[in-house]
Amino acid sequence: MDNVCEEEVFSTLFKANSKTVFNYIYYKFGNEEKAYDVVQEAFVKLWENCAKVSPEKAKSYVYTIANNLYLNVIKAEKVRLKYADRSNNTSYESPEFLMEEKEYKAKLDRALNSLPENQRTTFLLNRIDGKKYAEIAEMEGVSVKAIEKRMSLALKALRDQIEGL
Repeated sequence: MDNVCEEEVFSTLFKANSKTVFNYIYYKFGNEEKAYDVVQEAFVKLWENCAKVSPEKAKSYVYTIANNLYLNVIKAEKVRLKYADRSNNTSYESPEFLMEEKEYKAKLDRALNSLPENQRTTFLLNRIDGKKYAEIAEMEGVSVKAIEKRMSLALKALRDQIEGL
């Protein structure tokens, strides 16, 4: 039986899961640096406890550790999700288009920020990362029905807030 303590097994686990764990935590944090730190720390903890974790349970272990680290940071800092303005100053679009685009982005950001964290995370994992409800349910440690309900509520809230676009 393979062991997580073997470098090849650990490396395979890291390559297979690190990007998804990063996205999962990034959507919760809204901050790349913090998400990278949490992912790194989660895999360090997996390595430190490799003898106690079977390869089959490693993915779920890393998600649990990453989520707990996220919760610890939130508890300590009491931060809210903030989106950085990454607009490029050079554009060949008309000023009207740029203004409408900026207004739409601001409206979308406000709508996403107003969603409860679990709905926002579910929405972004499904619509941006293309994760299936079952995968999201496994990450979040809830039933597929709970994910379906979160998505339904998120879509309704977004439709209500972004009406008229």
